[in-house]
Amino acid sequence: MERQKRKRRFGDRNDGRLLRSLSPMTKLMPYIMSQRCDACNYFRGYVDVDTVEKYVREKREKGMTNFTNMHVLLAAYTRLVSQRPGLNRFVSGQKIYARDHFEAMLCIKKEMKLNTPDSVISMIFPLDATADQIYEITEKLVEDAKGETTNFDDTARILNYIPGLIKKFAFWLLRLLDYFGWLPVKLKHISPFHGSLFITSMASLGLPPIYHHIYNFGNVPVFVAFGITERRHAIKPDGTIESKKVMGYTLVMDERICDGYYYASAFRLFNGILRNPWQLDEAPKEVVSDVD
Repeated sequence: MERQKRKRRFGDRNDGRLLRSLSPMTKLMPYIMSQRCDACNYFRGYVDVDTVEKYVREKREKGMTNFTNMHVLLAAYTRLVSQRPGLNRFVSGQKIYARDHFEAMLCIKKEMKLNTPDSVISMIFPLDATADQIYEITEKLVEDAKGETTNFDDTARILNYIPGLIKKFAFWLLRLLDYFGWLPVKLKHISPFHGSLFITSMASLGLPPIYHHIYNFGNVPVFVAFGITERRHAIKPDGTIESKKVMGYTLVMDERICDGYYYASAFRLFNGILRNPWQLDEAPKEVVSDVD
């Protein structure tokens, strides 16, 4: 079952609640590193492709013809956040908040051509979602975005009609409103820079994953990229060397939202989920709440 939302208190925002029980050092970090670009940590991991591809094939045989590695990663990360809610925090106005929902951003092209513009879709997933639910939500949103312009596309088009100097002032004003938590909810729903996670597939471009920057504008704390299948050599316990087919993935993270020990625990759990993706067919036994 999805955890119940707590009552809103003074200091909370319309997209998250202020975390009041964090350590003094943790509360100071957003002042020491005032921007997300100051606080980037980089991580690279590898997924056993044989296991994931077997899971993907099973899903496709059940009628989910567009099920891919990306759906596995999205489902695994959603499950991860349900157990490690600290990953769903964000920093805004030099304070740390727990987001009240899980929202992933995905950049798509309507056609794989050089001059086709990019678009961004926002996907809100229940934290107790199964892989099947992740697939259904994602597919519907991708199909809708390919058929017509998104709210983000329309807003970007309107903004480009504004003269440069006024546009610069407009973004300064948006940053000011966002700093104090006064940015209207409707604008946050349109913005691809306000959410839990940004994910991109470099595999569709035939490339290994890049370390994609996170944005100072908005509050997305994590950017995930995954790439093509490649071969890696590993030493087995008996000393022999084996060749494995793996898929690389990278994360660029805002280190201010939680400490290294918490991140390390999260990565171990994430890798464990990917080693056994069949667990994503069932909802988690519980959804863990973040601290007060």
